[in-house]
Amino acid sequence: MKKMNVKSLAVVALTGSLLTSCDLLKDLQYSVTPNPLEMHGDSVRVKVDVTFPEKGIKKKASAEITPMLGNTALKTVTVQGEKATGNGSVIQYKPGGKMSYTDVVAYKPEFENTDLKVTGKVFKGGKEKEGKFVETKIADATIVTPLMVNKDFKVIYAKDDFKRVIEQTYMAQINFDKGKSIVKPTELKDKDIVDYSTWLSVAQNNPKIAIKSLNVTGFASPEGEEDKNNSLSTDRSEAGKKAILDLAKKANNLTAQGEVYKLSGRGEDFDGFKRELKGSTMNEDEKNLVVRVLEMQSDPKTRETEMRNMGKTFTFLDKSIFPKLRRAEIQTVYDLTGYSDEELKALAQSTPDSLDLEELLFTATLYNDINEKLKLYNVAIKNYPTDARAHNNAGVVLYIQNKMNEAKAAFEKSNSLKDNAIAKNNLAAVAGVSGDRTKSRQLLGQAKGAGSEVNYNLGILNIQDAKYSDAVSNFGTESTFNKGLAQLLNGDAAAAVKTIDASTQKEAAQGYYLKAVAAARQNNVDAVANNLKNAISKDSSLKAKAANDREFLKFADNATFTGVVK
Repeated sequence: MKKMNVKSLAVVALTGSLLTSCDLLKDLQYSVTPNPLEMHGDSVRVKVDVTFPEKGIKKKASAEITPMLGNTALKTVTVQGEKATGNGSVIQYKPGGKMSYTDVVAYKPEFENTDLKVTGKVFKGGKEKEGKFVETKIADATIVTPLMVNKDFKVIYAKDDFKRVIEQTYMAQINFDKGKSIVKPTELKDKDIVDYSTWLSVAQNNPKIAIKSLNVTGFASPEGEEDKNNSLSTDRSEAGKKAILDLAKKANNLTAQGEVYKLSGRGEDFDGFKRELKGSTMNEDEKNLVVRVLEMQSDPKTRETEMRNMGKTFTFLDKSIFPKLRRAEIQTVYDLTGYSDEELKALAQSTPDSLDLEELLFTATLYNDINEKLKLYNVAIKNYPTDARAHNNAGVVLYIQNKMNEAKAAFEKSNSLKDNAIAKNNLAAVAGVSGDRTKSRQLLGQAKGAGSEVNYNLGILNIQDAKYSDAVSNFGTESTFNKGLAQLLNGDAAAAVKTIDASTQKEAAQGYYLKAVAAARQNNVDAVANNLKNAISKDSSLKAKAANDREFLKFADNATFTGVVK
């Protein structure tokens, strides 16, 4: 006779004679925990407590008892009477006794519908008594609810660095005669000033250009009196401003005529002097000598005296270097607004090669069509083959398309170009989908910091490894089917229902089915039936599954339940 509590997890006792026409072994009781059996972490653990009643085994008898799951034999245990020879567990004749048996067997799909039975052999005096052990069912087949886990490992797109508005600068320069701060008319005809005047006109008519500041900085060459040079550099910045204001008026650029100017006089440009000297035609020995002499003299007057004492060298400096330092630099700082989303998508269709790397990566995010995304990622790979992000993102699309070998190659290429956590998470996803949990777990350990997807993927592995508490933690606050499943397996059926009801699977067949399982564990047959009806209405194959699912075994004779699954 079998007895079960509402959770189907309690000890079940089966009592009866297992022998025919033999009293060597009789009236054994088998208690199996849990019953039905359960699959966790790819295996089924079996615990059987065997009770031998008074005079249940003859003194010289022995038996080999072998539990069977279908055609799979578990380990054999030997028991023997108190006067039998052998190495089995000894059971006293008159008082009887107990023995416990445990084994773990790798899960096979057939176990879902295969009950646990015992068979064996009976011996007396070392000789087997044929046909004396009757094969007997001692527990129901296996609950396989952990197999409901969705292997929806999440992959991550690498982010672009696209900026719609970029701060840029436009540089121009006005040169002055020695000791002067007057802008010569010929200076305004130099190419850089002519080009700048044209740019001011274009900027006024281009809504994507917004001038933020005009920085005019005056400089003097490092000869002459220091105080005079300081004043001269300030005068040059003011003269530069006046010249630019005149250009702005001619270009009708209103912003460049406004309060955007920042003036400064930097005095003698010693750093500029060294820079120009380095790039001059003077031989290296003379350059080094000039720099060494000047750096040894901190006093400006002494420094100028030393320079003038260099004879021809000073003449070269005065003719070729100093004139370049007598200047006002005009730095225009402005924001340049790039293409709109519509413009980017139009260019992506017509001339994708005209887009730079960040524009390509960003424009791909504007498409829902993964084929359009892949086209742009492939353009990025072609034009920027060393960028790890382009390869990774192409791999994400291939992963979504279930092209796992191509996706793996793309992720590996990305990681070879730059060791990165995102590619490792994605490689872990490929390994997880392929069933290589060891490799997936290893890669996820190296992917920390890549995003919440890493923890979600770990949660899937946790369920497969029967680490349900860890799974609940790793799934975080997002309500997903897998989180609900983890909560159920961790013993909180009520929380599982709440999670499913807050998830995208609330009205999906899978969601309804999991809620039916949760209701069964709460012994609520009405909720079981209602959820199964909804599940079956969306996926008719679940009717047969529910009829054989050991989660619902306690309701096998309940009309409310059978009315749904029969």
